[in-house]
Parts: sequence; structure tokens; C-alpha cells
Amino acid sequence: MGRAMQATMKLCCCLSAVLLLSFIVPGALAEERFYEFVVKEAVVKRLCQTNRIITVNGQFPGPTIEVNNGDTLVIRAVNMAQYNVTLHWHGLRQLRNGWADGPEFVTQCPIRPGSSYTYRYTIEAQEGTLWWHAHSSWLRATVHGALIIHPKRGLPYPFPKPAQEFPVLLAEWWRRDPISVIRQSMITGAPPNISDTILINGQPGDFLPCSSQETSIIPVVAGETYLLRIMNAAMNSELFVSLAGHKMTVVAADAVYTKPFATNVVLVGPGQTTDVLVTANAAPGRYYLGARVYASAQGVPFDNTTATAIFQYKNAPGCAETGGPKQGRPRSSGHPGRAGPAPMLPYLPMNNDTNTATVFSNSIRSPGPVKVPGPVTQEVFTTIGFGLFNCRPGPFCQGPNNTRFGASMNNVSFQLPSTVSLLQAHYHHIPGVFTEDFPAFPPVIFDFTSQNVPRALWQPVKGTRLYRVKFGAVVQIVFQDTGIFAAEEHPMHIHGYHFYVLATGFGNYNPRRDQAKFNMVDPPSRNTIGVPVGGWAVVRFVADNPGVWLVHCHIDAHLTGGLAMALVVEDGKAKLESTVPPPLDLPICGL
Repeated sequence: MGRAMQATMKLCCCLSAVLLLSFIVPGALAEERFYEFVVKEAVVKRLCQTNRIITVNGQFPGPTIEVNNGDTLVIRAVNMAQYNVTLHWHGLRQLRNGWADGPEFVTQCPIRPGSSYTYRYTIEAQEGTLWWHAHSSWLRATVHGALIIHPKRGLPYPFPKPAQEFPVLLAEWWRRDPISVIRQSMITGAPPNISDTILINGQPGDFLPCSSQETSIIPVVAGETYLLRIMNAAMNSELFVSLAGHKMTVVAADAVYTKPFATNVVLVGPGQTTDVLVTANAAPGRYYLGARVYASAQGVPFDNTTATAIFQYKNAPGCAETGGPKQGRPRSSGHPGRAGPAPMLPYLPMNNDTNTATVFSNSIRSPGPVKVPGPVTQEVFTTIGFGLFNCRPGPFCQGPNNTRFGASMNNVSFQLPSTVSLLQAHYHHIPGVFTEDFPAFPPVIFDFTSQNVPRALWQPVKGTRLYRVKFGAVVQIVFQDTGIFAAEEHPMHIHGYHFYVLATGFGNYNPRRDQAKFNMVDPPSRNTIGVPVGGWAVVRFVADNPGVWLVHCHIDAHLTGGLAMALVVEDGKAKLESTVPPPLDLPICGL
């Protein structure tokens, strides 16, 4: 037999083996997906006003990334805007690869105007709804989009396959440039101005001026079941979401499947995602999907608008034919399908309805029993809340009572470096960039949630203080809200990790009393947890991902004020337990 024939037979055998493997092991053939994200300015019109905003590829919201569990993503980010930028893939573990995580000056220096950086990472044992966003200044107000991870090829959802899937991307909109908003705040010391409207899929909806012709429409067919992937990309607002005339069944949160439960209202904090199934079983017609702010802090201004989209039945009486969207995409209305009877209004809770918020959050559970890690080997008890810096009265001292607004964890107001990222400093052993003395407990014990905290405790100290964690440690963190200036629910996000939420409660955490409340059977797994207003949350995880990982409030007004810290997770001893080397095109910081 000739060599050519032998080679052909070997190739055929190899191909047959690969094909057989793809049938025997679903998802065996993972793919590499390439995207090019060009960060650039675009012109859009909202609220009767034309604005120049920063976008990815000229789209607002930005492009949707769709992959399967096990795929590798290669995303070349090209910065053609006038601002520095980084991109973060919210909720992805980025195992051993903090270089792809994205927070500015934490895991990388920013991508400067005219430069590029390629994010390369593999999706490992994750599926569901996540999202991506800029992690530099306030660019994420308009630089964000959905990141949808489907099951491995050939594997089903753990629920009946929906007829279609639709993203419901929530955000905030300012008439002014968001960068100008935060820069004004940083100059004056006053809290940043609130947004002018809430958005659903980039549109304010029917109740805002110059908006009704572009309201997002979700077309449905009677009797079919749909998957709504709800993501909160808002800068500073937790949001209630409700759909008129229909029940929603929660099936996942933060890209982790949950025990299904029916609800009329969903609460999503900034950074969080929630997947719901909705069956179109109401009388054929038009129904509003509404979103409104949950404002947990008393006496603090908030955006009081209500954004709407329309859940529209095909061939409903009085409705023009929509023509149908592309698979899984809502459409803005400016088309014949916009005509029809007024949609039914949803029930939305009052803005300060903490009871509804609590009932919803406490309903989220893992699908079945889980093995909660233990015993705890490293514990952090940290206060989270506001602070006020004393200053000389004048134009740079316009916060409450002639102060500068700030925030802190355990009285440390987090400061980013500017000459090198924290991960670079850790990896290359560069001294003088950070210290490792973040306090594991509050430096002063007081009645944390009192409405009359002594003024002597209101001023935090600034610092870049990190907390060192041994690889493999079982870490438990208690987040404790404070009443300094105002108690408020804080959506706390831990980069590089999912964690079990063992318990939440109101008042001051007391381990002797509150450990009895721990859910050690089916606690939810989250990447962002809303710490109740005037309350606490206890989370636990295994430190199996080496690197430097930011821990912060996902309300950007609070993050900018210093409500953050970072974990330094040591390398393990095995070969696959250490941070991978940095990529060659990792951005460098300017002088």
C-alpha cells in the first residue's frame, strides 16, 4: 500500500474518531470565537437630545457575545476614543488568568487612545447570562453588552427549551456626558448627579419624552415559553422589574442555575443577572415590561423614572404585524408593529419597598443540596459604607456639611495606583505599590447600623491596602453595612470568584446568634450580592484562583468614592495553581 493511501486512511480514521467523540462526549469540540471591539464615539439621540457617547463598534448597547461552555474567546479591543479604557467580563472566573479580567490599575494598565489589547480566555464550567462592560472611570455607562454562555454543544438546559431567548439589558442615561458627571463630582467633592432616565435595551420607553417610537418590543406567540435574560448594567441603581399580566419563573442568577420559583417582581442590583421563563398565556395583546429604581437609602436622591418595553403578542387584536425579529433579538419599535392598543401596565413596587426586595432575594436557592466548603480558615469581617472627608470650605468642599464625599471598607477608602497595576506589582514583586495590611476586622467596634454614629468615626483613611489569602483557603467574608451618613443596600462583587451566600439579615451581625441562620444545604452561588440596607451578608468560597482580585460595591458612585479592596491570592504548589505569565501585548502605564 502506498504512503499516500496510508496517510489518507489515517486521516479518515482520525476524523472518524473526532466525529465519534463529538457524539459520545457532548461539547468535546469547543471553539475559539474571535471578536473585534472598536471603542469609539458615536452619535445617538435620547430624550429629545443628540449626544456623543463612547460605544463599542458604534452600537448602544454594545455587541452581544454568544459562546458555549468550553469555548475560548479572543477579543481584540482597539481604543479609538479619547479616553483610556479597559474591558471586564463580569462574572467570568478567569482561572489563573487575571490579565484578562480588566479592572483598570488592578489587573492591567489602561488601553490608551490609539492602542489595542487582546483579551484571551476560556469559558470553564460556566453557563448562563453574564455581561461585559468598561472598567475604567464611568465609561461603562454606555460601553456594555450581554455575554451569553450556552451549554456545551449537545447538552440541554435543565428546563424545557424555550421558543426564543431575549436579552433585557437595563441601564441608566444622563443628558450630560457621564465622564463629565463623575469629573465634576471628583472636583467638587459632592456626590455625582443622578441619571435622567432608566433604559431597557437602550431605550427609555413610552413614558419619557421623544421616546415612544423607539420603545423596545419583544414579539411573542400565544402558548409559547420564552427565556428573558435580565442584566442590570445601571451605574448606580438597583432595579425592580415586572411584566404585566404574566408570572415570571426564575431559573438562574449570575449564570448559575437556581431552584425555579414563580414571582411577579424581579430585583436586580448593578452587576447582577437573572434568567426568567415567561409563558405567553395571557389574552393576546400588549403588555408592559417595566423597570423602576429600588431606592433603599433614606433621604438620598434617585432616578424616579420608569422604563418600559412591550411584550407583544403576534396577531393580537388591533396590533399591526411586527414582521418578527431576528432570532432572540428584541426590536426597537419605529415600524408598523408599534401601532396598537395601549399596553397593560405592570405592578411595580414602591421605590422604597425593602420587604419585596428581601423576599425576592431570599427566594434564590441552588437547585439542590451543595457541599458548602469548610471549615473556615480565613475570615474577614468588613464594614461597608460611606464616609466624609473634612476639608476647607470652598469650591472643592461641596459635599454634605462642607465635606468631601467618600466611602470605605473597614474605614479604608481604596486608592488605585497609577504607575503599574496591582497584579503586575504582585507578579513581578514590585515594591511600594500596595501594602498587605487591610484589616480583617473593623479597627473600631461600634453600633454599625445606628442612625447616630459618632461623627468622629465618619472620616476614613485613604490607602491601597490588600488582604493576602493562602491558596486553597476556605474564606468567609462578612459584609456589614453602616449607618454613617445613610444606610444603603450595597451590591458587593468579588472578581474571579463565585461564592455561596450563607445568610443575610438586618442590624449588626452577631456570630453567636446569626450562624444558626446559615443555609448549609442549598445556598445560592453568586458573583454579586446585595447586602441589605442597614444589614449584613455572609459569603464563603475556596480560594482556588491565584492573582489579585478586586472586591467592590458595584454602585459606581460608591466605587469611585473608595468602597473597594482587593484580595491577593497566593499561588499554590502544583503546576496548574499559579498565575499564568502576562501576555506580550499587556498595556503599560504612562509616566
